Amino acid sequence: MSRIAVVAALEREVAPLIRDWKQRVAQSSGRKYRLFEKGNVTLVCGGIGREASRRATEAVIREVQPSRIVSVGFVGALDPKLPVGEIVEPRTIIDAHDGSRTDTGQGDGVLVSFASVASRDQKEKLRKAYADAAVVDMEAAAVAQGAQSRGVPFSVLKAVSDVASFDMPDMQRFVSSDGRFRVGMFAFHVAVRPWQWSSTLSLAVNSRKASRALCAALEKFLMRVRNEESMKEVL
Repeated sequence: MSRIAVVAALEREVAPLIRDWKQRVAQSSGRKYRLFEKGNVTLVCGGIGREASRRATEAVIREVQPSRIVSVGFVGALDPKLPVGEIVEPRTIIDAHDGSRTDTGQGDGVLVSFASVASRDQKEKLRKAYADAAVVDMEAAAVAQGAQSRGVPFSVLKAVSDVASFDMPDMQRFVSSDGRFRVGMFAFHVAVRPWQWSSTLSLAVNSRKASRALCAALEKFLMRVRNEESMKEVL
């Protein structure tokens, strides 16, 4: 059966789904990746941001030669009507880096990939700049470009973790050059800044809700993709 590759940024986004999946380590371009596998699905958590996602996409394509790549994870809402936990399967991916667009061929709506974690003010600017975009992330465009360069069909499935009005803490400084989030440094930073405790707690609660919603939706999505792939093989 054809393999499906799933690319996420962080394990916490997909933790409820992969807790009992088999694990193995693959190495690519001097970096080790932990792969989570079940059935014909291989999932890799490549890290935060454009470059980390691009490298992870290239690595998993070389490792398992998938018939489809799926970008999953959290997004921030640009549309004020979108609540935490809302699942989006955007049809169009816009790369804010160069304005390029990718049509996934399925789903509905528009996602824009931005270079950093979007604050409330930045989300408002993006909403004005890309009037048709409903959500923002940091990785989907890079995963799309990596899939396209290898001729692999591409899909996106995301969950809203912060609403349009939510002002994200300044987290970019805690992202390493290889896309890893420095949890300890961030925790210490917040611990000595009581005025950030409320927003950080809200973010943690919202992230757990988004993760549960994403994992439930991803299970159904993968079943749908498996059925589609099976029909293609039969035909």
